[in-house]
Amino acid sequence: MSRIGSMPITVPNGVISEILGQNIKVNGPLGELTLQIPNRIKVELSDQTISVKRDSDEGSVKALHGLIRSLISNMVLGVSKGWERKLELIGVGYRAQTIGDKLTLSVGFSHPVEIIAPSGVKFSVSDNTKITVSGFDKALVGQTAARIRSVKVPEPYQGKGIRFSGEYVRRKAGKAGKVGAGATAK
Repeated sequence: MSRIGSMPITVPNGVISEILGQNIKVNGPLGELTLQIPNRIKVELSDQTISVKRDSDEGSVKALHGLIRSLISNMVLGVSKGWERKLELIGVGYRAQTIGDKLTLSVGFSHPVEIIAPSGVKFSVSDNTKITVSGFDKALVGQTAARIRSVKVPEPYQGKGIRFSGEYVRRKAGKAGKVGAGATAK
């Protein structure tokens, strides 16, 4: 039995979950999410818990068992508390600002880069260099944060770029002085 898949999911107060055929719908104070369940996985709903079961011990079904349980757990946490990813801008003159649901980045290009927030995602900027991406769908928040990071990926020589908060960028040494053709090394 999968250790993760066999753990029940407790549904907090204010979150309503219902099973509609092979779909599970979770509704909470922050939003509503739906997930389609594969045929080999069964989801059971009791008082304030959701349990995930599988019909065989095949490797692929075992993997789906844990995955579906984790996805449902992320849905429940998302509609009740929400998810967020933090990014930092490192570089001289790099800055960010928000106008409505639009994030504008100035990261060394000849033009500012504008990113529009998808439905259910919010941007907030503090100190002009710290960006917070928040929302109730964990996958959408992570994908949006990755899209922002891809505008200017941190480079390994000076470390300039957009990075996740706490991300370590491995630095490389620059060019070393090289002995020329006519010079002698001592």
